This record gives sequence, structure tokens and C-alpha cells, in this order.
Amino acid sequence: MNGICTDKAGSTPAPSHAAARAVGIPAASRARSRRRARRVLAYALPGLWALAVLGWQCTTLGGLCFAPLLAATPVIACACTGRRPGVLLGGSYALLALVALAGAGLYETPRRWVGIEAAILIGVAASYFAAGRRARLKRELLRARRAAAAAQEALLRPLPPSVGELEVAASHLSATRGAALGGDLYDVAATPYGVRAVIGDVRGHGLAAVSTVATLLGVFREAAHDEAELAGVLHRLDRGLSRHLRERHPVGDELPDAAEEFATVLLLEVRDDGTALALNCGHPWPYRLRPGPAGSGMLRAQPAAEAEPMPPLGLFPLPAPLPRPTRLELPPGDALFLYTDGAEDARDAAGRYFPLARTLTRAGTGPGGVRAGAGADRAACGGPAALADSVRAGLLRHTRGRLSDDAAVLVLRNARAPASTAVAAPRQPVAGQAAGRRG
Repeated sequence: MNGICTDKAGSTPAPSHAAARAVGIPAASRARSRRRARRVLAYALPGLWALAVLGWQCTTLGGLCFAPLLAATPVIACACTGRRPGVLLGGSYALLALVALAGAGLYETPRRWVGIEAAILIGVAASYFAAGRRARLKRELLRARRAAAAAQEALLRPLPPSVGELEVAASHLSATRGAALGGDLYDVAATPYGVRAVIGDVRGHGLAAVSTVATLLGVFREAAHDEAELAGVLHRLDRGLSRHLRERHPVGDELPDAAEEFATVLLLEVRDDGTALALNCGHPWPYRLRPGPAGSGMLRAQPAAEAEPMPPLGLFPLPAPLPRPTRLELPPGDALFLYTDGAEDARDAAGRYFPLARTLTRAGTGPGGVRAGAGADRAACGGPAALADSVRAGLLRHTRGRLSDDAAVLVLRNARAPASTAVAAPRQPVAGQAAGRRG
């Protein structure tokens, strides 16, 4: 996993340029340099255009007149910079080039010179107005994005790095471009009954499923603290979803999809003794992650359970009584990787599915990662945040950013120190004692 089994180090000398590049230290400065170069180029392009027109006019034979092309200079400046100072600078470039052409005596009458100058000034005025309007719209968009981000974080709030004795990390990708929410949900809460977690997938994707996600998360955040049994939490989720669907599709609703809305849900409860219990309604079972063979740099990823899940919520009533929760193994140092089907069913341009299990197995050997075998005695080698980021990056590479369904992952790692299994070795006699006995 990238950056997973790392140890704290003391102060070290400044790394060389190659070493800094390897660990990503100058990444921020390189990004700033690229932004600065793009800004300089944006302001220089209108001047280059004016110089090109000037050169074409001075070197072209046959009486062709390219000077009217100078009127496009402020428009190019507006498109490149989007700022009023850039528009004024572009107009200055055009007027200077026009003065140079007029001084070279390339015009038959001053009337043509005045007409081109008027076209340049009109272009400057129109571009100046457009740049101001663009700036106002950009400010409004930034305010709307900040408000949307605050609402999204309140709904699918960022998880803390640890909850109780568990290290936690999550990641989410929406199939709707520009949205941070969709039809997937997750949350983790420390309750009097242990750490409880939920992950689910609402039918549909994108913004259309957000209201159902909000309902389920709201119910879970209350029921996880109120219900002593995990089954009680599931019953509360079922009732909350049914009430939400009745409100969305009242009696007489003829929408064809009204009776087909459902949600898959996986509930987990990790108690203080490390016991993990699960209730599954149509959701994929998580993977259990353990260190691979020492020195292999691999992880073992295997399904945490194979029991048949119950039907998704919303399709059928919950069975009465509910089956006993499935017991999952989560010893100290192991991790559970929970995910929605969008992470496993994502396809590339050729129609190939995302190799989720193989990605988890090889997560410790990626670029910049630390080999899993070197830290096998340290909790499955590592950090849930690095694993979630690795899977997220792999999904984006596999689909080239074009997901057909929302995808969410949730990693829970038992951070308790494993019990010591070291056995004292028999005491060996020193060389002198052994020789004395042989004598």
C-alpha cells in the first residue's frame, strides 16, 4: 500500500533533487510553477497574435491586407485570461501593432486606418464587458460550490481517522460529473454497544438518489446509539426507508419505478473484544485483508463471509425473526474492506471489469508503496487511508473518470496490538562451559 508501513524518522539532511522527486516533496512547487507558466503564456498569447499579424502584413505580397485581424486580439485576450486587465493589455497590443503598420506606410488612405482602429476599440469594449460578466458568474459559482460542499459534508460527512479501537478511512466517487454525492452511503459511529458501521447502495445513482441516502443515514445515526441489538438498527432502517418511499410515491402514483426502489445495506458491529457481527441485506460481503508471505510485498484478500444475504431493503418485508448476525473475523492487525458494487462492476472502454480483489492483493507493491512483508507484524501493514486512496485512483484509471455507477469504499482496521506470541529460546551454554563439559 502506498505509504502504509512507514516508521517515524528523525531529522535528516535535505534530500537530493531525485530523492525529493521520488517522495513527492516538490510536487506543490512544481504545480505552482506550472500555474505561473500558464498565466504568463495566457497574457503573452495576444501579443504573439499581434506580432504574427504584423509579420504577415509586412511579408505578404499582392496587396492582401491582414490588419483587420488585429481586432481579434482583445477577444483572444479575453478567452485566454478571462480578466479585464488582460483585455486592456490585448487591446494595447493591437493598437501598437496598428500604429507600426500605419507608420510603415502600408495604407493607401487614413480612412482604412481609422476603421480598423474603431474595430479594435469595439472588440476591447465587448471583451471588457464579457470578462466582467465572467468574473461575476465565477464568484457566484464559487459561492454555490461552497454551499454545496458544506451540505454534502453534512450528509456524507468525513470520517475521523480512528473510531474506538478501529482505524477508519472511506472514499466515494459519484457517477454524476461534478457531484460529490450519489446513491452510495457509509458511516461509522462509536456507540455504547461497540463501533457500528453501515455501507449501502440505493437503487439508481447520482443526485436522484441523494434524498434516500439522506433518509438512511439519518436513521442510522439515531438508531446506532439507541438500539441495543444490531437487528433493531436494521428494523429502524427498514421502517425509515418504507416511510420515505411512501412520502415520495403516495397512493395513486403511477410511476413505473415506484415499486422498484430499494437499497442494499450491510451493518457491522465491532465490539470491544474484537468480535465483528454483520447483518447483510443484498450487499456484497467485505474483503478481509491480512499480510501475505513475509517479503512478498502482497496482501491476502479473501471474502469475509459466504452466507446468503437477506433481500435488499424496500423490496420485501424483513424476515421474522431475523437470522442471527454473521460473525466476521477481525483479529488485531487485520482489516475489513467494505465496498459498493460500483467499485467491483466498473468497466473500462473495452468492457473489462475493475479487478478489485487483485488491486487489494497488490496494494502494497504500488509505486511509492512499502512492501507488505516488511511490516507483517504491524497490523496488516497498514493505513486504511492509503488503501482507500489506492483503490480510488485505480478506479479512475480503469474507467478514465467515466463511471457508470457510484462507487464507495470503507476500510476498518483493528488497531489493537496483537498478543505476543514470542517463546523464550532455550538458554545456550557459552563456549567455555561447553568445552568444560566435553573435557
